[in-house]
Amino acid sequence: MTYKYEKPTLLQSFIPIIFLIIALFINVRIYGDASLDGSNQIILMLSAGVASLVALRLGIKWAEIRQGIVDSISSAMSSMIILLLIGTLAGTWLLSGIVPAMIYYGLQVLNPTIFLVAACIVCSIVSVATGSSWTTSATVGIALVGIGKALGLPVGMIAGAIISGAYFGDKMSPLSDTTNLAPAMAGTDLFTHIKYMAYTTVPSISLALVIFLVLGFVKGGSAEITETQVILDAIDSKYTINFWLFLVPIIMVILISKKMPAIPAITIGALLGAVFALIFQPHLVQEVAQFGDNVWEKGFVGIMTSMYGEISITTGNGIVDELMTSGGMFGMLGTVWLILSAMIFGGVMERSGMLKRIAEGVISGINSAGALVSTTAGTCIFFNLTASDQYLAIVVPGRMYADIYKEKGLAPENLSRTLEDSGTVTSALIPWNTCGAYHSTVLGVSTFTYLPFAFFNLISPFMTIIFAVFKIKIRMLKEAKKELQ
Repeated sequence: MTYKYEKPTLLQSFIPIIFLIIALFINVRIYGDASLDGSNQIILMLSAGVASLVALRLGIKWAEIRQGIVDSISSAMSSMIILLLIGTLAGTWLLSGIVPAMIYYGLQVLNPTIFLVAACIVCSIVSVATGSSWTTSATVGIALVGIGKALGLPVGMIAGAIISGAYFGDKMSPLSDTTNLAPAMAGTDLFTHIKYMAYTTVPSISLALVIFLVLGFVKGGSAEITETQVILDAIDSKYTINFWLFLVPIIMVILISKKMPAIPAITIGALLGAVFALIFQPHLVQEVAQFGDNVWEKGFVGIMTSMYGEISITTGNGIVDELMTSGGMFGMLGTVWLILSAMIFGGVMERSGMLKRIAEGVISGINSAGALVSTTAGTCIFFNLTASDQYLAIVVPGRMYADIYKEKGLAPENLSRTLEDSGTVTSALIPWNTCGAYHSTVLGVSTFTYLPFAFFNLISPFMTIIFAVFKIKIRMLKEAKKELQ
């Protein structure tokens, strides 16, 4: 049932936003990186409460507000399930030796000078192949963090390179959900969207790679060859390392490239990791087991513990011991809590019409392509900050601006490109956004720590605005119609 209610004013719509921004600022200033442990979640819930009070004041019934919350949470349910499954995958891949093998061989191939560039390129390739920045972070991303730490590089730079590469592939892959969603919202086709997105995306990733290369030469890394060998020996002393372990990630990449949905693909990857743990690391499975009367019981307990709980493999080397830990599914619960809190706030704001009212206020006064694209980019970032979900940051602005782009004579691929250049990539830079919370948890790096180094994500919105302001590759509807004739 839909109820009639008073339309919110612009001031009323901003009240929950202002409360959220002020409260988060105070919270992060006091708690720092620990704000994600629970205090940010409370702030989001309190902000949802403020938004609910405004909604009730407008005459909206609680049943309608509650339904908005339920619908919002439902839209993020798939993401939360994936997050929990990633926890199990991380645990079994650590116990089986898959991630340690990536670190082991990666240390022998990569050096500190080229590491950041190589990490960005590797993540770009994997993300293009899989269409998923989330899968990229959870597989090669975890291994690259371990390698980079062992090489003595700052963890923020490492995660920034991983995020940059992962989101380049996420944007450009035809397998990506956002790459399909953006043109659908704007009214263009997939491959026209990818073609026009390449005009801004390629310069952005090229500039990011140059910066990573310069950082590699300047920062270098502190690990000496002797230190690297000590790390290799420590891994070798606990794990049976061989190339067979790479079979699991290869199978998983193939499954996703064949368009298998993420949830079954990740589940298969986690189960294969468990099987490989029993085959190649039976001694570690027994070591991890907290109880059991015989080998079979300990094997079962060890595998289950790696899936749902915290495990740590002790080698005697401080750097390696820090890397050989996993929180399993349990370690993801804090992020699931954060996503739930964010979607509750976003659900109230959307169902009450406050987000729409803010967007309407932004549209007025637009009179040029540069201003329209800039406004679109700002709106996408705004929705990432407030609705806390990249899909809403694409869908809502896409619906809002589709007709305006047509009225201005701009082809829809200009809109779809802007949605991705600003909506998709900036989602990973916001701690309480589903994407920011996910990558921070999976990589074990605070969002604010990697944010200054996620160069591709930072450059992309500015690149799309620059192209619009200087009328570079801005396709008009007349041009599109001529090409079709």
